[in-house]
Amino acid sequence: MIDIGLSKMALIGVVALIVVGPEKLPRVARTVGTLLGKAQRYVADVKSEVNRSMELDELRKMKDTVENAARDVEQTIHTSASDFERDLNDASDTANATHAGYLSDAQSSVVPAYRNPGKNWRLKRGAMPQWYKSRAGVRTKAQSGAARVARYRPQKFH
Repeated sequence: MIDIGLSKMALIGVVALIVVGPEKLPRVARTVGTLLGKAQRYVADVKSEVNRSMELDELRKMKDTVENAARDVEQTIHTSASDFERDLNDASDTANATHAGYLSDAQSSVVPAYRNPGKNWRLKRGAMPQWYKSRAGVRTKAQSGAARVARYRPQKFH
């Protein structure tokens, strides 16, 4: 900014004292101070707006590069998928042509239907049958320590 030293400030103060007068000088100084503060805030607002617009431009450029990269990746995936599909179709056509001489037309077009295995996946299957557990004396129900003590405590004879 402007290089104002102590000697220049003193010179400005003396000129202002002579021109304005001692009675009006404090009010003029207050007014000049508020105007300088408003000017500084305005300059700071302009700087922040310029910075925001520059950041917005950078973000737009970054967005464009990311979109272009995504398009390139999508295009590569599509081309590789179409190449794979074409190769797969060529291989299946070759296999069908090779096996067509060995199988009749009715046999080659039959595809077995899906058969449900008929299992109930929600049914809990234990590793050891219940009749074996009861015969071997394996505990099947959980019991707290206090209940176990009360169950096996010898009874008192009255």
